[in-house]
Parts: sequence; C-alpha cells; structure tokens
Amino acid sequence: MRWWKVVGLAGIVGVAATGVVIAREERLRRAYTPDEIRERLHTRLAEAPPQSARPPAADANGGSAARPNTPE
Repeated sequence: MRWWKVVGLAGIVGVAATGVVIAREERLRRAYTPDEIRERLHTRLAEAPPQSARPPAADANGGSAARPNTPE
C-alpha cells in the first residue's frame, strides 16, 4: 500500500471517530429533562453576582458600553 493511501485511511478513521464522540456527547446533552435544565439554570442564577456588581461590558472600540460616546 502506498503511503498516501495510509494517510487517507487514517484521515477517514479520524473523521469517523470524531463523529462517534460528537454523537455520544449529544445523546448525553439531550438526556436532561426540561425540569432538570430549569433547575440548573435557577441554581446558576442564584450563584451569579448581582448585575450591579458586574463590570460594564466593553464595546467594539474598547470603551465602556455603559457610557455614551462623546467627543473628547
């Protein structure tokens, strides 16, 4: 067998293995019931800091999105 055939076969095996891993993770993700998801989201919300304690997000220009752009 030529080396390029081995490389091609290894690539196909790699793609197939990646598909198997993705399918397994998708099945695990979908195994949650809507009530379990809701409960997990409520728990995360309760653990999150209040919004007033969070720093303002930066806009695309590196400035604060909380204050308007004014000429300097």
